[in-house]
Parts: sequence; C-alpha cells; structure tokens
Amino acid sequence: MAADTTQGTGQPTQPGKKRPRWLKGLIIGGIIAVALLVGGPFVYINFIESTPPAELSVDTQASGAGGGTTGTTGTTGTTGTTSGSVDGTWKITSGSQAGYRVKEVLFGQSTTAVGRTSGVTGQMIISGTTVPTAEFTADMTTVASDQSQRDNQFRGRIMETSKYPTASFKLTKPIDLGSVPGAGEKKTYQATGDLTLHGVTKSVTIPLTTQRSGTQILISGQIPVVFADYNINNPSFSEIKTEDNGIMEVGLVFTKA
Repeated sequence: MAADTTQGTGQPTQPGKKRPRWLKGLIIGGIIAVALLVGGPFVYINFIESTPPAELSVDTQASGAGGGTTGTTGTTGTTGTTSGSVDGTWKITSGSQAGYRVKEVLFGQSTTAVGRTSGVTGQMIISGTTVPTAEFTADMTTVASDQSQRDNQFRGRIMETSKYPTASFKLTKPIDLGSVPGAGEKKTYQATGDLTLHGVTKSVTIPLTTQRSGTQILISGQIPVVFADYNINNPSFSEIKTEDNGIMEVGLVFTKA
C-alpha cells in the first residue's frame, strides 16, 4: 500500500520543498529580536554607559579622583608634615561627596549604578584623643548619576526628595582615637550614630577610614542600606532590576574652623 503524501490537504507534497519566504522571514526576525534583547543590553552596558566611578575613599579624596573631587590635599600633600593641635572644631569643606551604589541587572547584564552629590555639610569636634560629636547632612535633591531617567526615579518614587530633601548622620557615641594619627597615617574607627534616610532614623555602626592630609582630615565610609528598613521603594523599574539593598558612601574633607 502506497504511503499517503497528501497530509490531509488533498494535494501531494513535494519532498525537500523550501519554506515559504514569509516563514523564513519570521524565523530570521525572531532570531534578530532575541539577539537584540540579549546583545543590546550587553552593548549598552559595556560600550555605551560610562564606567562607574571608583568607590569613595581617602585615597580618591586625596588624589582628586572619585567623580570630580579636586583640590582636597592641602599644600603639603598626603605625606607632608602636619603641625599644630587637632583639638577644636573641624568643618566639612569642598571636595566632600556623598551618594549611593546599587547593583543593577538589565536582561541578565550586571552593572553598578552610582549617584553622588557634593552638597554635603557638617562638622566634628576633636578633644584630646576623643571625638565627642560629629555630624553631616547630604542634599538628596542634588544627587545625580550618569542617567537622567535613573535620577528622575531616584528623586521621585524612590527617595521622594520633595518630602525628604536631606539625609544625615549624627554621632551618638564618642569615638576613642587611641592616639592621634600622624601625617599621612590611615586609621579605621567604628562610629555609632543615628542615620536618617527617607524620613526614617536608625542606629548604625559603621567603619570610618581616616587620614591626615596636610592641613585637612579625610574621612570615608560605606553604610549598608536595606531599602525596606527606611521605607524606600525598591529602585527596580521597567527592565532594570536591583537587589533589596545598596550602599550609602561618603568621602568627607574637613578643615579646622
């Protein structure tokens, strides 16, 4: 008995017959769409979007790096001789920055979002080998990244800067310096205080790295932030996904008042 070659159409099929052009076009279009979906973000992240700035640290503050910080070393530089007592009031000056670092994933491609502001004010008091008081305030309305769409989300639904325009940290436990660091010497101290973010205040303890640089004192630190702890909406939007936490980082430059 001969095999049925009509396949229910009533018309004999032709072995090896080519696919219709419309079907071939549909297949090719699907392949291109997938390539764009996967390859597009890769190209954007690796070749178009700017490289995230280095983490804020006493090194970037001293060298004038880390997102445009310049002129923070004083006339003697980080290895110069620092003379005079450190006792007294020290105020935050130009070259200081505060901001965020958050990991983002766009269609499987990972990158780091960074936003910063130089609108930082504050002061600390040094008495002998103790820092009894210290505080800083950051202007959240001026935090900016390399993407305006991200900044609009940050100032709008995420941080609601029209309602909560500032973030602040205030020391609640004196810091024992042990001994006053010499010129160019780095030391790390644990600072306990109240962090106010998005209108919510939490007690935190963070490591702060310090260095005397000429006539200035440089301080840097990173504060882990779980968004839900501060009633902050998860930054994820559209095709961009983030984790449920990020980093608030500071690079502060102090001069004696």
